[in-house]
Amino acid sequence: MVVVMDADEESTGDAENIEEEVTAEEPIHDEVVDAVEIHEEEVKDDDDDCDGLVSDIVSIIEFLDQINGYRKTQQKECFNLVRRLKILIPFLEEIRGFDSPSCRHFVKRLRKVILAAKKLLETCSNGSKIYMALDSETMMTRFHSIYEKLNRVLVKAPFDELTISEDVKEEIDALCKQLKKAKRRTDTQDIELAVDMMVVFSKTDPRNADSAIIERLAKKLELQTIEDLKTETIAIKSLIQDKGGLNIETKQHIIELLNKFKKLQGLEATDILYQPVINKAFTKSTSLILPHEFLCPITLEIMLDPVIIATGQTYEKESIQKWFDAGHKTCPKTRQELDHLSLAPNYALKNLIMQWCEKNNFKIPEKEASPHSENEQKDEVSLLVEALSSSHLEEQRRSVKQMRLLARENPENRVLIANAGAIPLLVQLLSYPDSGIQENAVTTLLNLSIDEVNKKLISNEGAIPNIIEILQNGNREARENSAAALFSLSMLDENKVTIGLSNGIPPLVDLLQHGTLRGKKDALTALFNLSLNSANKGRAIDAGIVQPLLNLLKDRNLGMIDEALSILLLLASHPEGRQAIGQLSFIETLVEFIRQGTPKNKECATSVLLELGSNNSSFILAALQFGVYEYLVEITTSGTNRAQRKANALIQLISKSEQI
Repeated sequence: MVVVMDADEESTGDAENIEEEVTAEEPIHDEVVDAVEIHEEEVKDDDDDCDGLVSDIVSIIEFLDQINGYRKTQQKECFNLVRRLKILIPFLEEIRGFDSPSCRHFVKRLRKVILAAKKLLETCSNGSKIYMALDSETMMTRFHSIYEKLNRVLVKAPFDELTISEDVKEEIDALCKQLKKAKRRTDTQDIELAVDMMVVFSKTDPRNADSAIIERLAKKLELQTIEDLKTETIAIKSLIQDKGGLNIETKQHIIELLNKFKKLQGLEATDILYQPVINKAFTKSTSLILPHEFLCPITLEIMLDPVIIATGQTYEKESIQKWFDAGHKTCPKTRQELDHLSLAPNYALKNLIMQWCEKNNFKIPEKEASPHSENEQKDEVSLLVEALSSSHLEEQRRSVKQMRLLARENPENRVLIANAGAIPLLVQLLSYPDSGIQENAVTTLLNLSIDEVNKKLISNEGAIPNIIEILQNGNREARENSAAALFSLSMLDENKVTIGLSNGIPPLVDLLQHGTLRGKKDALTALFNLSLNSANKGRAIDAGIVQPLLNLLKDRNLGMIDEALSILLLLASHPEGRQAIGQLSFIETLVEFIRQGTPKNKECATSVLLELGSNNSSFILAALQFGVYEYLVEITTSGTNRAQRKANALIQLISKSEQI
């Protein structure tokens, strides 16, 4: 999955400024405007009087002003919409008493738009947070369809018949200007969100389980508590039922990310498409109503060995112990920091559970025996860590190879290995004069870096320069895994800077140009992430990144066209980048992708051309020579949502450049 971002779009932070300069307005087509449904039962009958309709509209706006808790991804736009609707209230109060046919018709049309706005705002307050982040383009289209509809209604208001004050008339005129000039914008947080979503939804990249990214997403989407996740699960079920048109891939993306968030909190992953979220032990006893306090808040299973932690909350012993072993020192339910990690048996609750089961003839499920005890795993890791310092080469080789496999298996192993003190020893082995040990050491660190705490430990040990050294001089697999390790570590912003200052970008560019297919992909993802840092854009350009990216565009069989265009879009926001990529042959290549590329190719290529043309009209004139205009017109009706938006903006830019 590739996310193309707008390097040129920045938040103005000035929602009140209606005189804002607009370089390329993006009109909303009537087909899109009419996509917002209004339920028939919500529309008043024809015999309603004008005053009644006005009162209804005012009540709806006042109700909307009280809604709180908008989803973070749409929060700013929700507040902007409500603020604009509130401007209508003085106007509505002044038209009370007018009841002509034209006034009644106007108020009815206005009410329909207000109802559509109400439905959208309620969705942004109660809908699935994951879906609205995943499909933010569609959500923005809905907002702009509301703005377009509202503007069309207001400009046709029968002002000649209505006796309203000049002040109110000026407010409505100003509102129409705001609605007309409303633009979609992607701020820095949205860019970070887009990058994180790209990584976690990747099917081929093992780093899609990176806990740092998942935790950052959970924080941005406010899905950090068990209660949040329960509410999100209900919202997703409702979404799937209401939106039968959701494709399987989108549903799977949403459910997979939900399960990653659940795993982060120690909850069991479920397939909510086919399974109700109920206790597994009751799948054959659906008539029983299980007391809520009998369920472990982590697993949602009936507790067999309930224990009390420092906050007074009760959990299944095995589940809470796993939570602690994973490095958490908080209560999963309350998120409070714990004074201690001691567990006290809850005998009273255990007796109540047993009595209830006996009374209801319910058989408590038996625990599955674990093949390896936790102590055995700790002992195994300790022995491996000890062997890393062995004076025998073969023992070191065996140890680091086994540790590489353990670190790949699960999050618990990554925590165990780090807690046993393996990271400093592994960093030392990066400079060991043995290619096999180097390869396994850097790959083990790659696997360990999936854990956010480990990322910091690895970088604090000074591993980055050694990883860059292996990237330059190691064997093929070691170089590829070094690039992957740099990508993982660069999820921390301070590491983006460190990698750039440590001269890590030139060897990544070399791998991009001369590496295997896998090596190119590893280098490409690392360079994309590093280029989010402004200083690194210049370093990448100086390292010669442009030519390898252009080479990737020439070979469609490599399957990296969208990724290459995504980096070129970032570079196009840099003056030196525009100079390096703005050659005539590249403009022709962009136009060719706009003409006959895949839907995603067209979207990416249009975005790059818009970025270039927004800064220099000569790029627009060059594209016109290759017939771009007619291809853009076609995209405005048949492209992806984002492609349509970019094509419309580019057409308006062309109109300004050529006065078409």
